[in-house]
Amino acid sequence: MKLAAKWFLWFTGIGVYVMFLGGIFYYNLFKWTFDESLKQDALEMVRTHASKLINGLSRNQSAISMDEFDTITHFSKDERVASLLYLNKYGEIRWFKDPTKITMTFDQFQKEVTIPTDAIEQAWLSKQPVIRAVQNLPLYDIAIPLASRGEVLGILNMQISREGVVKVINKAMKKYVVGAIGVLLLLGIPLYFFLHHFVINPLLSLRDTVEAISFKSFDFKFQARSDEIGELAGVLANFLGKVKTEISNTMVKERQRGVAESRWWKTMLSSVVAKNHHAIIVDEDNSVLYTNIALSGTASADGKNHLLDVIDTQQQDVLRLVGVALDRPNQVVETDTTFRSEACHVKAVHLDEEGELRRTIIIFEPKQVGVRI
Repeated sequence: MKLAAKWFLWFTGIGVYVMFLGGIFYYNLFKWTFDESLKQDALEMVRTHASKLINGLSRNQSAISMDEFDTITHFSKDERVASLLYLNKYGEIRWFKDPTKITMTFDQFQKEVTIPTDAIEQAWLSKQPVIRAVQNLPLYDIAIPLASRGEVLGILNMQISREGVVKVINKAMKKYVVGAIGVLLLLGIPLYFFLHHFVINPLLSLRDTVEAISFKSFDFKFQARSDEIGELAGVLANFLGKVKTEISNTMVKERQRGVAESRWWKTMLSSVVAKNHHAIIVDEDNSVLYTNIALSGTASADGKNHLLDVIDTQQQDVLRLVGVALDRPNQVVETDTTFRSEACHVKAVHLDEEGELRRTIIIFEPKQVGVRI
């Protein structure tokens, strides 16, 4: 997989992971903030008009006054209020949207209308507002005691809908997702261009430079850089320089060894081979190391001549004899042939010792032609 693809997958994965964690955090933050605001708004709405309710309860516990009725009607018209129940201190229904339930005792009311939580009982006992979330419903059950001089005169119970809060939270989360994606793009695009310009392109250039290296010159043409890629290129350049030096030294030693070996073969053969005999010494590649025959072929790039430069390809007997010698190492094989228009007896032996250099020796012995009397 390409480096850019890996980066994209990692960046996308990390971005989605961060967005997910951030989404959980912001969702709970929004929920807490807007829910708390909803609760406080409901409590503040009651506190603002609580004096009218308390005055009405103080004057008459059995009948609701006009001020109380107007206040309760105002509360019930609020779109956030899903249900409203108004009780006096005797537990009698003072106001409810169903007029048939007014003056009914709280116990009777509970038998006909489901009370979702114990907020009313807890508010009566604690003399403090009590808020309970209604299970499986987007509602808050809020019970607010109406007290004067420490005495609870009545209870106002409201079920506040969270639908508006849920809409606000969903809208806020949509904005969060859009904003998060925008931030990822704003970060990702510059980072991608940085990666592409300062990492991928230099690496591709370094790759092309390495691929263009020739064993003949070992030229390493890469623009100097002051970063880690430049350091890598410098290490490669130093390595190639060492390789070039080692190869040059090896070639020099090889040439020196070849010259010394040729001198040795010349000295050795001059003492064991007759002057009118021809000798050819070739290596494992059939390159001529030494011969006392004049060569007319063109030497290869390394300065060596091939066996075919000495023996005509039409002299199949000699070539076949060399092949037989290669198949029978360290054994002398012989044949008669014509070499350079002269009848010869040819001997060949392939020297093959484990761990040693392989050499093939070919000796041409001209035949003596008898004189008739």
